[in-house]
Amino acid sequence: MNQTDSIQPLFSEKALEDYAQVLFWGLETARQNLFKPDDTILIQGHLPSLPLIKTLHKMILNRGLNPIIRLTPPTDMESDFYEIANDKQLSFVTPGEEILMSSIQGAIYVRAPEQLTHLENIDPEKQNIVALSHNFLKKIMQKRQLEKTCSWTLGAYPTPARASHANLTLEVYADKVKTACHLDASAPLSVWKDFYEQIEDTKKWLLSLDIQQIHVESEQIDLRLSLGDQRKWLGLSGRNIPSFEIFTSPDWRTIDGTYYSDQAAFVNGNFIKDIRLSFDNGCIVKATAETGETFLNKRLKTDSGASRVGEFSLTDKRFSKIDSYMADILFDENYGGTYGNCHIALGSSFDAAYNAEIPKLSRSQKESLGLNDSVIHWDIINTEPKVVTAKLSSGKKQVIYENGVFIK
Repeated sequence: MNQTDSIQPLFSEKALEDYAQVLFWGLETARQNLFKPDDTILIQGHLPSLPLIKTLHKMILNRGLNPIIRLTPPTDMESDFYEIANDKQLSFVTPGEEILMSSIQGAIYVRAPEQLTHLENIDPEKQNIVALSHNFLKKIMQKRQLEKTCSWTLGAYPTPARASHANLTLEVYADKVKTACHLDASAPLSVWKDFYEQIEDTKKWLLSLDIQQIHVESEQIDLRLSLGDQRKWLGLSGRNIPSFEIFTSPDWRTIDGTYYSDQAAFVNGNFIKDIRLSFDNGCIVKATAETGETFLNKRLKTDSGASRVGEFSLTDKRFSKIDSYMADILFDENYGGTYGNCHIALGSSFDAAYNAEIPKLSRSQKESLGLNDSVIHWDIINTEPKVVTAKLSSGKKQVIYENGVFIK
């Protein structure tokens, strides 16, 4: 018996094959160019996701592509690394990593961590050192994504840790993952293609409104932001599965008011709950959290852009079948539930949100447009009932989102 045979799949063989097909569809959609024979695809994930990795491996071989398999280090090894490594070791970049990121044509990442709070006693400054020293690799991938020479997609596989923190049994949690990714449909790919068209229509409608400013109101949110020059709306690019959100990168300098996250989150091995942020002219003037406040405030100091807004997002509950907390931001930022969700992201903006034909924005262009730059991108989610009102270029005000749905 193989050593890996003890890892029991939580999905049927058909569900695994469907999941692999959907992830590959996401990869192709994100790349916007078809893959050619002999292209190279990186598949990386935690050990619990091995059943899905094996299915992806076989599928990619059958397509005539070259798979590269990498296992993400287990969370106990990650803990050892941060506890033991000195600054030089924290900054170390694996030889050949730059060549790999410059050479592959696609990457599929599957997250399935064995623990979620394993780094809660680690100084966040150590994580900042790693993030800053490896940021150039992320920029290589972002540049190649804009050039349509490479793409990536992100998925998740159920684990006991995720299920436990979501207060669900592992079996129920796995079923919710399948439902969220529409793997319970007879033809999951067809469902995703239909959603792609629906979300495209919603993005075009939002762009046609010529929105100048947005006002978000809920019981604990009163936030205003301006979209900025030549912004467009993004969504279902293929880079996340599942993905139902519609989002943009506003002018970070215009963020004013208060924002509250009622959705707890696990971020870099830390648990954060009930985040409250106050903004003045784009700057956070007060940041608190019921749990994880020390981590929050150190995270905000990662770099100059870590305390600025890089994204504003809305999820229509008619698109999403995610109806419970999943202890995974990939799913929780796409929560449908009763009232949908909105979220802001602290950190990096999306260059693709700038609606102009520029292959790559320079640093000075980003600054002039109010597009934020940071090594982090942290989605902070609110699921309260809310009203989102847009001020249009005509001066008219229009409710565009209420109680979880877009109002066309």
